[in-house]
Amino acid sequence: MIDKNNLPKHVAIIMDGNGRWAKEKGLGRIAGHLEGIERVRDTVNTAAELGIKALTFFAFSTENWSRPKSEVSMLMRYLNNFLDREVKKLHKNNIRFRVIGRAAPLPKQVLNKISKSEELTRNNTGLIMILALNYGSRQEIADAAKRIAVDVLKGRVDTSEINEDLFSGYLYTAGIPDPDLLIRTSGEMRISNFLLWQLSYAEFYFPKVYWPDFKRPYFEEAIKEYQLRERRFGGVNGS
Repeated sequence: MIDKNNLPKHVAIIMDGNGRWAKEKGLGRIAGHLEGIERVRDTVNTAAELGIKALTFFAFSTENWSRPKSEVSMLMRYLNNFLDREVKKLHKNNIRFRVIGRAAPLPKQVLNKISKSEELTRNNTGLIMILALNYGSRQEIADAAKRIAVDVLKGRVDTSEINEDLFSGYLYTAGIPDPDLLIRTSGEMRISNFLLWQLSYAEFYFPKVYWPDFKRPYFEEAIKEYQLRERRFGGVNGS
């Protein structure tokens, strides 16, 4: 049984294996992405039911622009459709929607819909669903450093004030608790430029199942595994 008193507040997910799932079934990559979208819906619903506070999906990295143009265009269409169809459902279920990452070169139509979706759900008090879109963690850290430098030059920040808490407030994820648990599907054991700062003390879980097969029982198993971990944050246990 899952202990509702020992849930991760924030779960981050690298959704890996869509293409391999499709290839092994003799299908095109598009089929893998479509099935992957269904798992996003399932996982959001499960997280909301359990009482998890935040859920971040690594949806599209800054490196993904190097994929075939046809696949990138298809992914942008899926995102556009998601914003049209799913955000209203999220709002109805008191779920807040946020996107983290750089705006350029995302299509203007997508950026406008993201802005409207975030505004629509801004005051919702349930689960925060976050899409890391056109996201790269090194870029995020560099952007934060630039913004701090500008504020120092303008006299808004003194260098003596710069510490971990202040720096965190300049990241894309400002105001969101750091992830307690990272899940990467497909058995790959790396974090691929994802939330490098925020994952400093997270527990990592690497199931071998591909993302399109990562249904509710697998997500619940990840939560159970998290609850078996002893988190010491660099200290020692009480024994």
